[in-house]
Amino acid sequence: MNKRRVVFLDRDGTINEDVGYPGRYDQVRIYPYSFEAVRRINEAGLAAVVITNQSGVGRGFFTEDDLRVVHEKMAKAFQAENARLDGIFYCPHFISSASPESGVDCACRKPFPGMALKAREALDLDLEGSYMVGDKVEDIRFGLAIGATPVLVLTGYGRGSLAKLKDEGLEPAYAAPDLLDAVQWILRREKARRERENVRDPL
Repeated sequence: MNKRRVVFLDRDGTINEDVGYPGRYDQVRIYPYSFEAVRRINEAGLAAVVITNQSGVGRGFFTEDDLRVVHEKMAKAFQAENARLDGIFYCPHFISSASPESGVDCACRKPFPGMALKAREALDLDLEGSYMVGDKVEDIRFGLAIGATPVLVLTGYGRGSLAKLKDEGLEPAYAAPDLLDAVQWILRREKARRERENVRDPL
């Protein structure tokens, strides 16, 4: 059985507004178009997996239990809109944390590939055929690190990230005004790939 192709999604600034370190779900403001974006990923037969750095745990702003509740409620909010998040993976670490468990030099914080490797194992994913969508420089570096097609959204920190990437000699495969546009671009690319490979188009 073939591994599933996947769209990895950053959370804050991509799926929802970046408000800092939300430790309660009532602090999370999901962009309205994010529901349609995830629904379209689902309909295309791709996995939709959230990959998010959450150093608020390591900084002591909230606990991992708090974060799990936020993610459970977020997943339910998508379900209510007939959209499915196939997985949510997070890095709780902060190198300067006072907590021995959180203050580690980890391999899972973006741009390092640890969360993608964990997701691949848990969900049987095809990393080489994957996409990474996010608003920060580390999202694009993460995508490149795992062999994914990196897509920058200009919401959140996106516009500043685009300038920083240019300064560093890096560029995303595509810069989208928002997540829905990014997903539409991905699906056009996937349709063209299937046509090249003479694969029946399920869309």
